[in-house]
Amino acid sequence: MISFLNRLEFRVRLKGLDLNLFVVFDALMETRSTSRAAERIGISQPAASAALGRLREYFGDELLVVQGKRMYPTPLAESLLPEVRACLRSAESVLSMPVEFAPERSDRLFRVNASDYVAATILAPLARHLAQAAPGVRIHVSLSDEHAEGRLRRGEIDLLVTPAEWAVAGFPAEPLYEEEFVLAGWLDNPIFASPITAEDVLAHGHVAVSVGGPRITAVGDKQLELLGYSRRIDIVAPSFVVVPWLLIGTMRLALMHRRLAHDAARHFPLAYADLPFALPPLRQLAQYHETRATDAGLRWLIDQIGYFAAVILQE
Repeated sequence: MISFLNRLEFRVRLKGLDLNLFVVFDALMETRSTSRAAERIGISQPAASAALGRLREYFGDELLVVQGKRMYPTPLAESLLPEVRACLRSAESVLSMPVEFAPERSDRLFRVNASDYVAATILAPLARHLAQAAPGVRIHVSLSDEHAEGRLRRGEIDLLVTPAEWAVAGFPAEPLYEEEFVLAGWLDNPIFASPITAEDVLAHGHVAVSVGGPRITAVGDKQLELLGYSRRIDIVAPSFVVVPWLLIGTMRLALMHRRLAHDAARHFPLAYADLPFALPPLRQLAQYHETRATDAGLRWLIDQIGYFAAVILQE
């Protein structure tokens, strides 16, 4: 990789460059098209082309070269990209971070990445509370998948709520809460009429959960595999909240988070029971980009999620 500038020279030259050009550069590197980049950031295509021209003049390099219908980055552009994105993350952090955070007056948008289980059991009750306590605060929830790490690295999400097993290396991680797993099934399944044994569990077909494009196995299911319990998987579900629909009217069982099973049993003909074997609890972490470490608003949100999780899981 080309070393184009030392840090000091980069800081000095930045004084003569419009930071908005970095926004255009980032979009161009992502889309490899002036028209798509312009559409993404809300400017005209001529404006995007003009911005690319200014960047080329400033750095003395073509940066993106047109070949056919696509643009390809030069080695210098590839070297610039991580520096530019780090600069944009820092600038965004400064602009969105008041000295104090007043939730009752704030209209801030928080971008949170979490599983549908977290969204249903923790974030939904929190959102109901915030409707009164912080009516201007908005939360954009994106569901966990294989792209979460990249979005965290690029600063596209403010907070990642993730099991400890899937934590992103190199980023701050704070414990949020722990939760037990239970065995869930249809209310009329006779297995729930008497004490359940490990043999009973393994004799039934199961609904497992696997999320994302590469189909990442859920933590609880993975722990069962590590303990050497081999189940017959009848159905693989793409999310946690769809599991109750796949249990009703069948003898199938599923490993579920206790709170999700509790909430589901209020709306569906479901039953749940303690597992007949020891399974480590689910440990949820809060992760964020290091540039957000002193973000008062983000600290408030993490504390709110942790508090609501503690209250809800004790009910």
